Amino acid sequence: MSALELVRLAFSRLRTSRVRAALTMLGVIIGVASVVALVGVGQGTTSNITSRLAGLGTNLLTINPRNSTVGLTLDDVAAIAAIPSVAAVAPELQTSATVAAGTQSTSTSVIGTNASYAMVRAFDVWQGTFLTDASVESNLRVVVLGATVADDLGLDASAIGTNVSIGGLPFEVIGILQAKGGTGFQDPDDQVMIPVGVVRKYFVAGDSLRTIGVSVASVDEMDTAKTAITSVLRTRHDLAADATDDFSILDQAQLLETATSIAGTLALLLGGIASISLIVGGIGIMNIMLVSVRERTREIGIRKAVGARSRDILAQFLIEALTLSVLGGLIGIAIGLAVSAFIAQLAGWAFAFSPFVVAVALLFSLAVGVVFGVWPARQAARLDPISALRWE
Repeated sequence: MSALELVRLAFSRLRTSRVRAALTMLGVIIGVASVVALVGVGQGTTSNITSRLAGLGTNLLTINPRNSTVGLTLDDVAAIAAIPSVAAVAPELQTSATVAAGTQSTSTSVIGTNASYAMVRAFDVWQGTFLTDASVESNLRVVVLGATVADDLGLDASAIGTNVSIGGLPFEVIGILQAKGGTGFQDPDDQVMIPVGVVRKYFVAGDSLRTIGVSVASVDEMDTAKTAITSVLRTRHDLAADATDDFSILDQAQLLETATSIAGTLALLLGGIASISLIVGGIGIMNIMLVSVRERTREIGIRKAVGARSRDILAQFLIEALTLSVLGGLIGIAIGLAVSAFIAQLAGWAFAFSPFVVAVALLFSLAVGVVFGVWPARQAARLDPISALRWE
């Protein structure tokens, strides 16, 4: 009997017991759908993290103090700016405050910085201008609003030149930034920028900076810039040759590698848990096929009596098991892709379709059919035709 005839026979058997076949495939469907959906979500998360990191700045290095006793200062910023491979440097001193305009108010992050912040963090101005060197040096009470803050306050292009209050103090709106897109913690659109000296004067005591952002002139000079910055800061902080750095320097590649590793590990863990459903589904297939062998013992005896070989019987039952698992796999793939696309739409990231994942899921389904279908098929092939014909 040809493979095509065996497949037709398998579909004929499935049609005669549709409910039992559907319940048998359910474990495979759930397992494959879970794996495909989780892998899709993992890929979408990684893509979203990559785009978010790309939006943080161009060739960005982020310098943070390792402890609160010895921090970073504006003099450190000036020293780093003198390094040839550095294109721009921006100090960042952050606090939280209530920003109000008329009857509208919102709580947001207040970033004290300089005129280079827009270049370092890759912001574009939608209306008005960004902070200037003159406004920063004079400690003017001027503010640039993030897109989310402007929306929360109901402000548009006509707000340029008007006043808002930050922590009860009046500030002139000189610009509104173009939206970058983002949600959750440290949303780049949910913040306002004012001169760093103003933050130190009215909101945050002390001279230490939370972060220094550095834009390197080119990607090829990232390592050179990190080495030069490390040397400059160690000298300025009077660190001994064997002393540990009291600061850390992170670049986008490190952040992306860490975030991707975490996302990949989580997806692998969840995929492993979801694959348990495939094992359950395979056990279900094996159980149903064993029941089918018992129900069709007399049929097997008749087929052997008229000339069917053991390998023909083996192939027949193995094809039936493969048909169940592959059908379940195909349905599971479709459901998994639909769930992945739905989650991507809710989360606001691009749906990532991977033909490789679909192929692996299909091979997994085939493997389940083979592994859990062989034993029932061998049981059927080993039946003695005389004993089978006597079976009632």
